[in-house]
Amino acid sequence: QVQLVESGGGSVQSGGSLRLSCVVSGYTYSRYCMGWFRQSPYSEREAVAHIDSDDSTSYADSVNRRFTISQDGAKNTNAKKMLYLRMDRLKPEDTAIYYCAAADRSGYDSCHDLRRDGAFAYWGQGTQVTVSS
Repeated sequence: QVQLVESGGGSVQSGGSLRLSCVVSGYTYSRYCMGWFRQSPYSEREAVAHIDSDDSTSYADSVNRRFTISQDGAKNTNAKKMLYLRMDRLKPEDTAIYYCAAADRSGYDSCHDLRRDGAFAYWGQGTQVTVSS
């Protein structure tokens, strides 16, 4: 059974930094996409950043050059993986619940295509990030 558990959220002032972590267990796909998404009470869920099993990354324009996605254990098909999101120069508009997600990448050329099809199958419970001005 695949499980994702986020941690690291909290409250910071504008310009501050946070690092989110996500423990991914029970995940045995050799080719995959993992990502961070966020949702605030006033907007739809949006993709923040993706990383795949080859360590290729992509970012939303709103967070590019401020956020960094990374992973540990990419080659461990039978062990836990860790997904991280380093967030620097945070802004009040970054306030949201942040979710990590994972999916089997088979049949997709990119994580972008997978996300477009709504194919992220596994989700964490979310962690709150609040940025005050």
